[in-house]
Amino acid sequence: MAFLEAQVYRLAELLSEQRTATRENVQRKQAQTGEEREEDDDENYPDSNSSDDDDEIPYNPKNLPLGWDGKPIPYWLYKLHGLNQSFACEICGNFTYRGPKAFMRHFAESRHAHGMRCLGIPNTAHFANVVNIEDAMQLWNKIKNGKESERWKADMEEEYEDSQGNILNRKTFDLLSKQGVL
Repeated sequence: MAFLEAQVYRLAELLSEQRTATRENVQRKQAQTGEEREEDDDENYPDSNSSDDDDEIPYNPKNLPLGWDGKPIPYWLYKLHGLNQSFACEICGNFTYRGPKAFMRHFAESRHAHGMRCLGIPNTAHFANVVNIEDAMQLWNKIKNGKESERWKADMEEEYEDSQGNILNRKTFDLLSKQGVL
């Protein structure tokens, strides 16, 4: 009998913390009103359905992009940001960008720059909004031809002055000096 009594005292000693915590909780609940008890119960026991919702795939019939919370963004926000518009870039290997913001941003990204390098074209501001390879090549040829015409030409732009103070270009000066006019 003494052995059983020692075991009971030992179990009572082990459970003393839980017993005091339970006693304090019961006293606290008795001091609360009915509404306070209901609120406290809602906080302590969340709905079992809410944990199941986190594991399920959200209903998304329009295939909207997911927001920060893992749920589809509202349709009005989807339309506001223009995410319903798709833009394809042939230079990037026909990659499709959703929305004008992502499309404009891609011109400065490495994928577009790599595509331009492969074509032998520098990725400058001249080529913003150019997405077709053929258009980019035509524009590059036009820019190269424009640069060629702007290049300094010695025979046309080099100036000489004759003995009377007249300024002539090199070609005219050479012609007149060969004729003996100067």
